[in-house]
Amino acid sequence: MLASLKNHPFAVEAFFESSIVLTYAFPKDQLAPLLPPCLELDTFKDTYAFVAVAMVQTKALRPKGFPRFLGNDFFLIGYRIFVRYTSNSGKRLRGLYILKSETDKKKMELLGNIFTHYRYSTTDITKTQSANITSYLSKASNFQVSLDLSAEEAPLPANSPFTDWKEARRFAGPLPFTFRFDATTNEVLIIEGIRENWTPHPVSVLSHQFSFFDAMQLSHPVLANAFIIRNIPYYWKKGKTELWQ
Repeated sequence: MLASLKNHPFAVEAFFESSIVLTYAFPKDQLAPLLPPCLELDTFKDTYAFVAVAMVQTKALRPKGFPRFLGNDFFLIGYRIFVRYTSNSGKRLRGLYILKSETDKKKMELLGNIFTHYRYSTTDITKTQSANITSYLSKASNFQVSLDLSAEEAPLPANSPFTDWKEARRFAGPLPFTFRFDATTNEVLIIEGIRENWTPHPVSVLSHQFSFFDAMQLSHPVLANAFIIRNIPYYWKKGKTELWQ
C-alpha cells in the first residue's frame, strides 16, 4: 500500500513561472550503465547521450482540480537522462529517467518522496539578478550557473555537438514522459506531462558548474544547449504501470 503511493496516485498541476534547462552531452557509454534494462538512451548520431538539468520555479503546485489557493510555490531542480521506451502496445516513447531531484522547501521533499520516486532532497538555492544577468547558486549542492536571459540570438555553447538550434531543440526537455523501473515487480511506471504553448527560447550561459556530475562519476560534461520557457500551465497525469516484457 505504502509503496503504491509513490506511483503518482493522482494528477498534479502547477504553473511554471520559469523553467530553465541546461542539457549536457556525454559519450553514450558513460550513461548507459545508469539505466534500467527497460530503457535505452536517446542518442544523437549514435554517439552522444544527454543529461538535462532543469531549474523550475513552480507556482500553486497541487493535486489537479484543487483550488489554486491550496497550492504551494517551490523551486525544483531535476537531473534527468534522455531515454526511449517501447510500451507493450508497441509505441516508442521519448522521455526522461530520474537521477535526482532537489527543492528549496522541506515540505516538497516530504510530500514528493511520499507520492513519487523522484528522490527529493532539500537544498539551499539563491537567485540573484544584476542588470541582464541571472544567477543561481547552492552552497550545499555545490552548483552555480549564470545566464544572460536578454540575448535575442544566443549562440550555441562553444563545444556543443549540435550544429544549430534546430538540432538542439530535440533535446531541450522536459519531454512528455518520465519513466521508472521496479526490478522487484518488473513493472515500468509511466508519468505523462501535459503542457500548452511550449516554446523554449535559447539562452546564453555565461558560467556553469554542477558537482552532481562528479558525485555520479560522470566525467567531462559538455554543455550542449540551454533553453528557457516562461509562464506555462502544466500538469502531470496519474501514473500508469505496465509489466515489462
